[in-house]
Amino acid sequence: MRLSLLAVGRLKSGPERELVERYRQRIEAMGRGLGLAGFDMVEMPESRARRDDDRRQEEADILLEKAGQAVLIVFDERGKSPTSEAFAARIRQWRDDGRGDIACIIGGPDGLDPRVRQRADLVVSFGALTMPHQIVRALVTEQLYRALTILSGHPYHRAGHDDS
Repeated sequence: MRLSLLAVGRLKSGPERELVERYRQRIEAMGRGLGLAGFDMVEMPESRARRDDDRRQEEADILLEKAGQAVLIVFDERGKSPTSEAFAARIRQWRDDGRGDIACIIGGPDGLDPRVRQRADLVVSFGALTMPHQIVRALVTEQLYRALTILSGHPYHRAGHDDS
């Protein structure tokens, strides 16, 4: 199983790119022991179409083509907010079921065409707030790394406990 992150837009040099790269390297290293074949990051340019709907449709065509038959995790404010443990469990289940590759999708500034959400196996939200795409990319790579640490029993993830 191979993981990939498909994102509309380019991540410029700076602290966000460095953070994403740090988590990408960690995912690559930890993933090997969990039966993952690697982690690809694919950036695609934003559409230059004049209308918002046309931009979303053009970007969706490319995202869905690049994702192919992979399990699709879409990051969108209309999604659910699973716990990190539940997110890791879904990845484990897909891996154990032999579902193939997993592609995570982050849309462009105009959002995602509904076809992308409809095709998704899971739509995840980090909340109702609008966030810059570079921050979302860092959050996605961190959560993928966290999921792998949960699956491997690594102590990185420390779940909160209710001591009352």
